[in-house]
Amino acid sequence: MKSSASAQLSQSSAQAIAASFHALAEPLRVQILDLLRARELCVCDLCEALNTTQSKLSFHLKVLKEAELVRARQQGRWIYYSLNLPQFVMLEQYLAEYRRFSPIVPAPACSEASDC
Repeated sequence: MKSSASAQLSQSSAQAIAASFHALAEPLRVQILDLLRARELCVCDLCEALNTTQSKLSFHLKVLKEAELVRARQQGRWIYYSLNLPQFVMLEQYLAEYRRFSPIVPAPACSEASDC
């Protein structure tokens, strides 16, 4: 993360942030993340807690994995999911930049001669 207001995000950072916000835009995915806050869970536990099918849940877990918000680890035939905390730290830092370096300053008035 850049430390000044004038610094620009790299293309890859912008894509990672956009993917994370896209993943967070679906209520079921937010519910999945909320369940994973407490502990690592397998798909069957998530299905039961969310009262949803495995195929529907698998789609949403794929989106969360692609956004790097969750990690998956296989143990035997089971796959366990957990939060990828470094990605949340990156998002937190990104949002904090707005709070710290984005003063609310009115725009200058447009003149009749300008192309505003």
